[in-house]
Amino acid sequence: MFQQQSYSWEEDDFQLPYGVKKIGREQPNRGQTYVMYHGTTKTIAKAIQREGFKPSAGGMLGRGVYLSRDLNKASRYPIDPSLPDSERVVFRVNVKVGNVIAINYQGHPRQYNWHDSQYGEVFDTAWCPPDCGMTQSGMEEDCVWDPSRIRIDKCITPTPMAGPKPGPLSYK
Repeated sequence: MFQQQSYSWEEDDFQLPYGVKKIGREQPNRGQTYVMYHGTTKTIAKAIQREGFKPSAGGMLGRGVYLSRDLNKASRYPIDPSLPDSERVVFRVNVKVGNVIAINYQGHPRQYNWHDSQYGEVFDTAWCPPDCGMTQSGMEEDCVWDPSRIRIDKCITPTPMAGPKPGPLSYK
């Protein structure tokens, strides 16, 4: 029976940079800098380190760079069950959130145009609160319009856990 190595995602978050905050479930405050995470592959991580973050063309909040303040959520990305954890990395970043809007339900009138002055106030970051029904995981998500608001702090790689992960169960 095939045995797959299992990995754990951990980070030392005791030494946050001066002026950077790590918060829980509340909305990020305008003008503050927060620790967030961005999950990707090792290959794409190298490109991000060379060229910086590139906004995605779309997603549940439209164009922007998708992040989360939850390391566990970021470690799931990119969503590809065939991609082994050993090929994934997570960037811990510091984000100057600027003006933040909460997008807390599907079909919110600013869900895709929160950064466009044509529709009213301009926002730098869109935030989906945890457990609001916007994400299947129930975890919070953030989308930052301008990648220059994001600074890479460190790259986190998964740590192999002791012993192999059990393979699929078989019943007789």
